[in-house]
Amino acid sequence: MASMALQLLGFFLGLLGFAGTIVATLLPHWRSKAHVDANIITATGYMKGLWMECVWRSTGIYQCELYRSLLALPPDLQAARALMVISCLTSVLASLVSVIGMKCTRFARGSLIKSPLVLSGGICFLCAGLLCLVTVSWTTNEVIKNFYNPLIHSGMKYEIGLAVYLGYASACLSLAGGMVLCWSSSGDRSRQSPPHTQRGQSSHLPPVFNNLHPPAPPYRPPEALKGNHAPSLCSASSSGYRLNNYV
Repeated sequence: MASMALQLLGFFLGLLGFAGTIVATLLPHWRSKAHVDANIITATGYMKGLWMECVWRSTGIYQCELYRSLLALPPDLQAARALMVISCLTSVLASLVSVIGMKCTRFARGSLIKSPLVLSGGICFLCAGLLCLVTVSWTTNEVIKNFYNPLIHSGMKYEIGLAVYLGYASACLSLAGGMVLCWSSSGDRSRQSPPHTQRGQSSHLPPVFNNLHPPAPPYRPPEALKGNHAPSLCSASSSGYRLNNYV
């Protein structure tokens, strides 16, 4: 029962991390315009994401435009796209494998394949969390490096957006879910006892070699030798004749 509760906990943590990873991938709030001037009242705000660039106006209107060319994007943005997409696909695979391998499902109930499937799902969640963590850490490093670069104009500097913080939280949830699933599967394998050997069977030889020399059948005298024995005195006297009459 405790193992089932751990599996459900790890699965829901990984599922929350998967949902957060998708939202962080789609949101355009990866980089927001930095206001380094004395005037803090601005009429517009600029945001950049992995797929689009948006402008926010003081009237509450958002205007977004998708990136038209993939090759014209900087290398860090292209790598971030690829890593986040791979992280989402890995989370999908982890969710499917974990659902099949958990004890609360009917698939392969009572089989030994349940524990390896849960372990595989936990490893996939760990990989998805690491990919998301690498992406948001890389983006954070680029934003901070460009912000403190004196060669870049103040109007071209950006700050860390909300999607990056959401990516950090999603990566932590995916890593926590993967670790819980791996822990629950390791506990299931330790509780499994090795199969017992059969009685009368040698433990150091496989059954094939034990059947090469079967035990000999019990000895039985032939039917022809059953009456071929010398009569006793009692049997001769009991038949009506005495030995004294012939001596």
